[in-house]
Amino acid sequence: MTNTKNKTNLLNLNRADLVDFFVKMGEKPFRAQQLIKWIHQLGVTDFAAMTNMSLALREYLALHALVSPPETVVEQVSQDGTRKWLFKLEDGNLIETVYIPEDDRGTLCISSQVGCALGCAFCATGKMGFKRNLTLAEIIGQLWVVVRQLSCDRSTKDHVVTNVVFMGMGEPLLNFDNVIKALDLMLDDLAYGLSKYRVTISTSGIVPEMKRLRAISKAALAISLHAPTDELRSKLMPINKKYPLQDIVAVCKDYYQDEPRRVVTVEYILLAGVNDSREQAAQLACLLRGVPCKVNLIPFNNAGDSVASCYRVPKQVDIDAFRGILIAAGINTVTRKSRGADIAAACGQLAGKNERIKE
Repeated sequence: MTNTKNKTNLLNLNRADLVDFFVKMGEKPFRAQQLIKWIHQLGVTDFAAMTNMSLALREYLALHALVSPPETVVEQVSQDGTRKWLFKLEDGNLIETVYIPEDDRGTLCISSQVGCALGCAFCATGKMGFKRNLTLAEIIGQLWVVVRQLSCDRSTKDHVVTNVVFMGMGEPLLNFDNVIKALDLMLDDLAYGLSKYRVTISTSGIVPEMKRLRAISKAALAISLHAPTDELRSKLMPINKKYPLQDIVAVCKDYYQDEPRRVVTVEYILLAGVNDSREQAAQLACLLRGVPCKVNLIPFNNAGDSVASCYRVPKQVDIDAFRGILIAAGINTVTRKSRGADIAAACGQLAGKNERIKE
């Protein structure tokens, strides 16, 4: 059996890292560009097939490196075409990834942590607690696996991943460095070539990291808000006690100051009898005054466990009334259609229910 313990997993390196990797070997920096294309754009893992590299270099890579994505344990397909993967990591921990096909796009919702430390009251992932951050290989590996599988699956009608959202398990900005490296590869023309408008980083409002993100990245930003007042938000999302609404809103107001046509996405899960009243809609409209944004209203999904016992799906009349008040206030607002609920792939449902696979 080949010993892989001391080999470098090349999925753990973005372009800058690969340049360093080759320079330290005494190779030219352009080898990084060649390797990125082979691995990420073409999906090749056999170094012997990378024919624009010398035989000696290919043999060296075979001895000292490998391409090792997360292992697929389970794949489920919803009645609406949504797909969910359960991935096993090297330490036995599990993460979940969701693909949502639509007529004009294919969106991949990826995870950035095993579990989550924030403990939002309505989120199944938060009930797991926090295990650890994902490595770059484990983040980009989710995209790597799904792209390769879907490109070979005729049932997708040639859909590819056109959009990526960091809305899976975990808080992306608490794994900042690895998320940014993954973003680098997603936007790299020699890797996945995604548009900066089509990669969204969603956060619960980690204000210092939001400011860092604004300074170094132009990826799309989404804020998980879910309440119009600090009192309610702190009950639903304990992180609000550290970073209250006004601090989050202040960053959002200036986030795209150099790109005035862009807007922040505000995610708002509607919980029946908790945050879906007409008065709360008016409070939200007041809070977002002056913020260049659009609002995604997300009716709560029953997660089928203890999370669901606390909250209910709102009535359609209340959803429509809430949306109408925001629209009347001049805020672009849409109600997001629930997808993948029958396979627990909807917003707030990702939990990796078998938290760890015993060896």
